Amino acid sequence: METTVTTSERLDFERCYTAVQSRDRRFDGVFYTAVRTTGIYCRPSCPARTPASRNVSFHRTAAAAQAAGYRACKRCLPDATPGSPEWDVAATVAGRAMRLIADGVVDREGVEGLAARLGYTSRHLSRLLTGELGAGPLALARTQRAQTARALVESTTLSLADVAFAAGFSSVRQFNDTMLEVYDAAPSQLRGRKAPAGGSPAPGAIDLRIAVRTPFRGSALLRFLADRAVPGIEVAEVAADGGGWYARTLDLPHGPGVARVALADLDGVGSSYLPLRLVLDDLRDTTAALARMRALLDADADPVAVDAHLGGDPVLAPLVAARPGLRVPGHVDGSEIAVRAVLGQQVTVVAARTAAARLVAAHGRPVTTGIEGLTHLFPDAATVAELAPEELRMPRARGRALVGLAASIAAGDVVLDRGPDRGDVRQALLALPGIGPWTADYIALRALGHPDIWLPTDVGVRNALAGHGAAEITPEEWAPWRSYALLHLWTSLSENAGRMS
Repeated sequence: METTVTTSERLDFERCYTAVQSRDRRFDGVFYTAVRTTGIYCRPSCPARTPASRNVSFHRTAAAAQAAGYRACKRCLPDATPGSPEWDVAATVAGRAMRLIADGVVDREGVEGLAARLGYTSRHLSRLLTGELGAGPLALARTQRAQTARALVESTTLSLADVAFAAGFSSVRQFNDTMLEVYDAAPSQLRGRKAPAGGSPAPGAIDLRIAVRTPFRGSALLRFLADRAVPGIEVAEVAADGGGWYARTLDLPHGPGVARVALADLDGVGSSYLPLRLVLDDLRDTTAALARMRALLDADADPVAVDAHLGGDPVLAPLVAARPGLRVPGHVDGSEIAVRAVLGQQVTVVAARTAAARLVAAHGRPVTTGIEGLTHLFPDAATVAELAPEELRMPRARGRALVGLAASIAAGDVVLDRGPDRGDVRQALLALPGIGPWTADYIALRALGHPDIWLPTDVGVRNALAGHGAAEITPEEWAPWRSYALLHLWTSLSENAGRMS
């Protein structure tokens, strides 16, 4: 029987230990193995000798293992794994909290701010997270800071003081103490063990890596992003082999930034890395930039589970076989993708891109990036809310819907980060004039990372199904991964059109 471990249920000792015995890389980031005799915790695929079952315990998060007194393994680097896919599948309060903590909300707003975003008191939230994840919000945020700091120490030539503040620590002393406790090594020792190769390419640039589970269909993700790239805020280059790179501007909490990621197909079952370059006005935005790019790339998805589920359907089986590891593109800014979704109502991808480009040129904030084609930040919701609908080059009703949606986002009535309950967000969107099910669900797909969205009225979906001769389908059987089925259909349609052009 195949071993499965999910975070929606209590960790089953026997299943976890079986995964550790087989060094199954699919479960890296899903749970952590703590070894009593050594005082360390590892990823399930750690190459070290498997410890005796009587000497191990299992934890949902690295923070829980640290709270129990364990240090990170220096051999398998358990903190350099993708996040748990269950955070987006289940979308429980704990999962939503983990996404906000990864974005740096606790560092910027404190536990009170995190609790307010989730609709709980800080005390209730702490009890909830401790009960489900084995650690409270402060401990989870501390682990996040330590993980970011280690990546910066080992991958960049930033001074250690700059690393401390970029990772979210309030002081260098706090940084040193935390790193010593978590990794049993001072920051200077960590840098000495693995000196960064080549250093930063330019002042203010940071070269990092994004961990992803494999297989990873980077070529399809790149093509999706390239086809929709809005001049001024996005650029992409696609090579003959399908690989290439994508770059865009970022509107971050402390200032603007630029991210550039190399994308290619990654085969095999396990985990790998995507090279990421960040150029930030303020290093304190490192954590937020990383989290938002991970969301854009759907980096925490479990492709093996998705492909196994969808591959059993006769309509989807050939599509899954042709594109293993296909991802659902997320986004770096919920308000931006919401505006772009309205611009895309009942028009082609090219027309929507053109409309967004006009909006950026007229109302975006100019920035200097050093990358040709990246000249602006996308206009924020408050800016769009002040526009006159009759002056927009679109049907009057759509202009009113666009301005009304932006006003609701600017006022905080609609929140499009990954904190609120998805059902509540959908209801709030559908209550707005001009926002129908297709728009609300497309926003959930891209902005909220919802893995189970189906768009039955979408023209592309209908054309793709017709092209595959699928007269009768049962999308309910594709749950909870219908978003991936949707992307398979869209991608097959796009690739067929490319071959015929």
